[in-house]
Amino acid sequence: MGLVVFTGLSVVVLDFGTGSPVATVIPDPGWRLLLTGVLFAATGSLFALTPPGRLSGAHLNPALTFGFWLTGHVRSVDLLGYSAAQTAGAATGAALVRLAWGDRAASVHYGQTLLAPGLPPWTAVLIEALMTALLMGMIFFCTSKRSITRWTPLAVWALVAVLVWRGAPYTGTSLNPARSFGPDLVSGSFANFWVYVAGPLIGAATAAAAVRAFPQFHPLTAKLFHDSSYRSPFRSALETQPP
Repeated sequence: MGLVVFTGLSVVVLDFGTGSPVATVIPDPGWRLLLTGVLFAATGSLFALTPPGRLSGAHLNPALTFGFWLTGHVRSVDLLGYSAAQTAGAATGAALVRLAWGDRAASVHYGQTLLAPGLPPWTAVLIEALMTALLMGMIFFCTSKRSITRWTPLAVWALVAVLVWRGAPYTGTSLNPARSFGPDLVSGSFANFWVYVAGPLIGAATAAAAVRAFPQFHPLTAKLFHDSSYRSPFRSALETQPP
């Protein structure tokens, strides 16, 4: 998680920080936002394909783990362990961004997810909940079909890129309490942090409730990239190595 956050936030710094070299090539902020979404989303999706990602399930988001806990795939002790590791990793990644980029990182608030001026917090919660529900719903759908399970990282990559592009001007497109916690901790400001906890968790719970209502979309695995040659820390209906 630390490496993914460091890489993703570094993209934010390079695309929007003071003296951005990208801005000279792509002056339109909307296109730079799309580029940011594509590159930021790629970090998590590519991690899912690595050996650690295949083993752990590539859960980099407490809301994702919470959603799979609600569907019965994740044990309570693992929900707590994963959430703690995700949060600690995000804090480490954000701290490394501050150390590596200094004032340039400060110019973009160390990658904080911030509300658009004048946007009511509860509206932001609804936006974050909707985006997270779309993401969780898509993950649940992909992991419920044996024939397309292996394509889940690609689907996540495309959807998150679009959500960052369209949603970031309003909420910063967090989708992930840990991702917001890291930069908030480094900046020393937790204004509206609760938005980025409540929104994603509500969205994940909504998607999980929908899955329970439609059993045909119940996930076969909680891994973003299921590889039967690795054991699974989660309940799985797919082939897996014994623990």
